[in-house]
Amino acid sequence: MSGWNAHDIPEQTGRTAVVTGANSGIGYAAARELARRGAHVVLACRSEERGAAALDRMTSEVPGGSVELIRLDLGDLDSVREFAAAYGRTHDDRLDLLINNAGVMAVAEGRTADGFETQFGTNHLGHFALTGLLLPTLLATPGARVVTLSSGMHMRANIDIDDLNSERNYGRWLAYGRSKTANLLFTHELARRLAAIGADVVAAAAHPGYAATNLQTSGPSAEGRKGMEAFMRIGNRFFAQSAEAGALPTLYAATAPGVGQDAFIGPSIMMWRGSPAKSPRASWTLNDRAGELLWEESERLTGVTYDQLKA
Repeated sequence: MSGWNAHDIPEQTGRTAVVTGANSGIGYAAARELARRGAHVVLACRSEERGAAALDRMTSEVPGGSVELIRLDLGDLDSVREFAAAYGRTHDDRLDLLINNAGVMAVAEGRTADGFETQFGTNHLGHFALTGLLLPTLLATPGARVVTLSSGMHMRANIDIDDLNSERNYGRWLAYGRSKTANLLFTHELARRLAAIGADVVAAAAHPGYAATNLQTSGPSAEGRKGMEAFMRIGNRFFAQSAEAGALPTLYAATAPGVGQDAFIGPSIMMWRGSPAKSPRASWTLNDRAGELLWEESERLTGVTYDQLKA
């Protein structure tokens, strides 16, 4: 992996990728590089206005690239189902890469359209439902991969299976850490279930380290916390690596040969920056029983069941 960069991405012509949250930051950078290597890329974005602007920008940066926009709000399960249906109408023959990238970070306590705690509902449940709805197409595509974005902040908190929606105890960073642990537990359990049926689909995870994106500033900006917003902007400017560098672990997990089930890829230098490498992870993200319990609750909460993976 040493020195691996975007030039090392294998040819992607003939492949199709869905990237959530592709209008900015890590998602945009990953989508652009996949399009540059020949993939047809679906930008799955909550805001049609920002998604359309990203589509125009990407079209200008990758002349001749094959890119389209389909609206997706991961905080609304109706929107997730509408996205899956729209994708199926025109792309039901294949899906090579599903990159579960979108997310929110350290926002004020709130609820999604379906009543879930915002960070758990958006970062985990939305992607859980999306992956389940697209699973038949993934299973029908040789060599498909699902890459889910976590964070080094997963080490801050394990999930509480009895309080997944943080109804008893909410802290914005605690809830964020729990949602990122959920992302890794989901990947772990998905990988286990795929392996159990001998499926030709790889489930892996990645994290960007500290990358300069609007993820750090959007929450404080929306809440009017100007001091925190300024602090985050200073960090992004002087300490973070670029969004392009932050996207490399995602791109490696999605495209590099030899990525195995339940791999977790991040920056090589202290989980902070550098070329992609195998990343440390908290022991609780490898707990089979916790993964199974989270899976069962996620199916119950979303109503999306992975019937193709049942024995």
